Amino acid sequence: MGFLFIVIYLVLILLVLEIASTLLVISGLDKDIARFQAVSMLTSTGFTTKESELILRHPLRRKIAAFLILFGVFSLAVLISTLSQVMAQSFRIPQVTAVTLGLGVVLAAVKSKRMMKSLTRKFHRELEREFELHESPIEEILYTGPDDWVTSVPIFPESEAVGRRVAEVFLPEEDVRSLLLQRGDQKIRRDCMKLKVQEGDLLFVYGSRTAIERKFRRELEKMQSETKDEEHIVAID
Repeated sequence: MGFLFIVIYLVLILLVLEIASTLLVISGLDKDIARFQAVSMLTSTGFTTKESELILRHPLRRKIAAFLILFGVFSLAVLISTLSQVMAQSFRIPQVTAVTLGLGVVLAAVKSKRMMKSLTRKFHRELEREFELHESPIEEILYTGPDDWVTSVPIFPESEAVGRRVAEVFLPEEDVRSLLLQRGDQKIRRDCMKLKVQEGDLLFVYGSRTAIERKFRRELEKMQSETKDEEHIVAID
C-alpha cells in the first residue's frame, strides 16, 4: 500500500506541476521557462536565473509561485514520511545491498572511457545547438587563463588618467582593455574610447590581473583604503 500511495502521490504532483506550468504559459511565459521555473518553485531549489524576475514582477505568477512553494514543502514531508515507513517495513540488508550494487554498476558504466566519450560528444552537440554565445557564463567567455580579470577602476582627482582620452590610457601593447566607461548613471560603451576621462568616472576593464594592478595601482589602493574606512565607520556605529 505504501508504494501505491507514493506512485499516486507522484502522479498528483505531476498533475499540479503541469497545471501550474500551463497557467504560467497562459500568463505569457515561454513553455520551457514556465516548466523549469515551476519545477524550481515546487522543489524549493531557488534558482536565481534572470527568468525568475519574470515571476516576481507579475501578480498572477507570484500567486502560482507561492502555491507551488507551499505545496512542494508539504509534499516533501509527506513523501519522506511515507518512504521512511515503507523502507522500515520492506527493506532489509539484502534489498539495500542489491540497490547499492545496482548503483555501483551504473556508476562504473557511466565512468567508463567509452561511455564518457559518447556522452561528452552528445552533450556538446546539444550545447552547440541550444545555446548562443551571449547565453554562456562570463567566465567561459572572458576568463581564458588563470590571470584574466574583469574589474572596475574608480577615477580619483590624482589619477594620471584624468584629462586623457580613454584610447590614450589603454595602450595597444598592454594586456588591458576598456569595456565601458560609467559617468554618473550613464554607462557609455559606444565611442567611449574618444571620451576624455574625468574625475568620478568608473572604468570597467578587462585583461591580465597583473597588468591591471600595475597600471591602476594607485586607483585600486585608494579604493581599497576607502572601502576599509567605510567598514570601520559602520563597525563603530
